[in-house]
Amino acid sequence: MSTLTIALCASTALAQDVAQSGSEYFTAGQDQIAERIAAEPNTNQAKNVILFVVDGMGVNTNYGIRLFQGQEMGLLGEEHNLPHDLYPNSAIIKTYNINAQTPDSAPTAGAMNTGVKQVFNTINMADTVIHDDCSTEAPLTLFSEMLSEAGKSVGVVSTARITHATGAAVYAKTANRNWENNAPEGCVDIATQLVDQMEAGVIDIALGGGARSFAPEGTEIEVGTGNRPDDVNLIDRATEIGAQVVYNAEQLSSTDMTAPVLGLFTNSDMNYEHDRPEGEPSIADMTEAAITSLQGNEEGFYLMVEPGRVDHASHGGNAHRTFTDGVAFAEALALADEMTDDEDTLIIVTGDHEHAIVFNGYCGRGTPITGLCMDVAAGQVEHSGEPVLAADGKPYTVVGFGNGAGSVLVEQEDGSYSGERPELTQEEAQDPDYLQQALIPASSESHSGVDVGLWAKGPWAHLFGGTMDQEMIFHVMHHATLDAAAE
Repeated sequence: MSTLTIALCASTALAQDVAQSGSEYFTAGQDQIAERIAAEPNTNQAKNVILFVVDGMGVNTNYGIRLFQGQEMGLLGEEHNLPHDLYPNSAIIKTYNINAQTPDSAPTAGAMNTGVKQVFNTINMADTVIHDDCSTEAPLTLFSEMLSEAGKSVGVVSTARITHATGAAVYAKTANRNWENNAPEGCVDIATQLVDQMEAGVIDIALGGGARSFAPEGTEIEVGTGNRPDDVNLIDRATEIGAQVVYNAEQLSSTDMTAPVLGLFTNSDMNYEHDRPEGEPSIADMTEAAITSLQGNEEGFYLMVEPGRVDHASHGGNAHRTFTDGVAFAEALALADEMTDDEDTLIIVTGDHEHAIVFNGYCGRGTPITGLCMDVAAGQVEHSGEPVLAADGKPYTVVGFGNGAGSVLVEQEDGSYSGERPELTQEEAQDPDYLQQALIPASSESHSGVDVGLWAKGPWAHLFGGTMDQEMIFHVMHHATLDAAAE
């Protein structure tokens, strides 16, 4: 008798014995158990790896994105699943840096691309590096360089500047993540390193914002004006080495996608999905173009995709844009999954860190995730339609931040801070531009040091499990692509 048959028989027997056997929750649970019993680990060599690093998405932010998309679809929201929520393998990931309890995006993304923890505000340097000190740089070997040497293609996609910390971790090595277009004498800025890695054959496609870092100050480019302090035009140099440089969705879709391709779609970061103008590609557009290009290599590829502005919206204290960019990421992930085969493609979804985002209670089912917390209703599933009131007699939103621009404490003329929560309507709370209430006043909301989730499917995804350090992501990717080939 097969394992699946045994599981189904056991489920049937249990269903006949308990009062709750008719519940949809109960039958769904039994079905999932049967699937897990029957599942066998995929130990194929991974031809391809796609790593989605959703900047600023811990378990809390993932929860908010899930409910937001579900409610957009007309559901109550809580029952919805994002694509990766259903992946068979998952883990909890620690995010601290060598010298920081609360991490920044540079060393966290660097850990995923090298297999070791790194120093705060540095990218892909050994632990002896001193931030902002060029003389101490000790470069590490990158996953992209290993796979390129093995004959695979490499790509990076970001909705932030392509030279920003997370995306840069795929190709750059620097003592200061902010040296995007300038660096002290003897060091190489990040934009230059990207073109260097294209010329070396390591990076085959790079799509994102940040065109300004590739042209001299005052130089007009199709999407803005350069601000490099030197006279180097990296766009001209990229063209000279054979790269196709594209600036909008139409150019991206019409190029023949033969590598290398450099997409520079905005002068700085790309627009939030809520504000994205016609002609600017979405993250799904860029992901599709990158996979199409990279699939031209029969040896396979490594692609890292960063939905970078999820992070920026939370820094701004604006949950609506955090979640709309999160939904755009989910759509890109679903497309990437559709374009590839689980048998030979390892897909990993994680965040580099979480934010100081909080979810207040006690709210009834279907409470709008960006709105006021609505009370639980007796005798029905959906909320009562009446807001829950705090001790001050006022309603409050589901989402808040521990610190940020939405602080209820306001600076007074004498420099002190005081204040009280204002009255708030549902319409005001759900305005896309509303800044969620926060406690500690800050011009930019901060990261959090708490663990983030990881979800995976494909070859060797079963190696993820339990609580793991962030650098383990590299080691699983390395085993799936290179070690597995030698076994």
